[in-house]
Amino acid sequence: MPKSSASIFAPNPKVPVSVMIPTLNEAKNLPRCLDHLLWADDVVLIDSNSTDGTQEIARAYGARVVNFQWDGYWPKKRNWALREAPLKYDWILMVDADEWIVPELAREVAEAIKSTEYVGFWVNRRFIFMGQWLKHCGYYPSWNLRLLKRGYGEFEQLTEVGDTGSGDNEVHEHVVPKGPTAYLKHDMLHLAFPTIAVFMEKHNRYSNWEAAVQLRGKHKLHTGIEANETLHGRRRLKNLSRKMPFRPMLRFLYSYIWQRGFLDGTAGFIFCRLLAIYEFLSVAKYKELLRFEHDAREANSLSEVPSFDLEAALQERGVPSAKEVVE
Repeated sequence: MPKSSASIFAPNPKVPVSVMIPTLNEAKNLPRCLDHLLWADDVVLIDSNSTDGTQEIARAYGARVVNFQWDGYWPKKRNWALREAPLKYDWILMVDADEWIVPELAREVAEAIKSTEYVGFWVNRRFIFMGQWLKHCGYYPSWNLRLLKRGYGEFEQLTEVGDTGSGDNEVHEHVVPKGPTAYLKHDMLHLAFPTIAVFMEKHNRYSNWEAAVQLRGKHKLHTGIEANETLHGRRRLKNLSRKMPFRPMLRFLYSYIWQRGFLDGTAGFIFCRLLAIYEFLSVAKYKELLRFEHDAREANSLSEVPSFDLEAALQERGVPSAKEVVE
């Protein structure tokens, strides 16, 4: 497991960048995350009214807290923060509470924000699972546009559905830049799944998103992320996989064999099996949504209930409403 190295890079004066961290009850993860952000001059939590001491921890580190109350529509948390949050600097570094910015990357960020040529920078992530870096399984490289000049990009909207059942934060959406971008050399660490229970909890929510996007969504290929060939390739493959039978089994074989997950040993085998379970949940929930929609349409066709409201019926069953859109 990576060890904290916060004292290695804490310059004075600090780096003039605003670090944006979306949170909801992240008291367990937040201290290590903030340990690795002592170099940044402005750290801001966009918090969804946490009740576990997250806000108190943030303030103890000198970070600012902005409360976010989602209304079920777009934008969600990160996009709202890019538009509305009182951030001190134009350059924004987006970090999750379970991510660590290593000193080498922090130094690179300090140099990158001096750029007059680029409006954003892609950062690669190393996923840590069962105490080791997953170098394969299709989880590396994992590029995300995390350093962005404010006003030069927002998160894509992959579906017209507002509430996909995945919470108030963007799940798999990526930033669409409005200008040239470049790549940073050093990776951040992502400790997203400290336990298998955490993996299951998160992917239970993520599979809600997957099912809703497949039912209602327009999972677009061309949303402005084409500059990242790896990410664009994954998006194309994801869209293709939705049309294929035996998706859970194929997901395991793809991740474990084709993406060489077997080279990650026991951790790789377990992780690839979990990915197959996630794929199964996504398929099953999509089928469930189809059934709910079919039942609602059947009821709507009955003459004795001419005023039947399809969207209301779907919402009663927990299906996201297509009316929840951003104008």
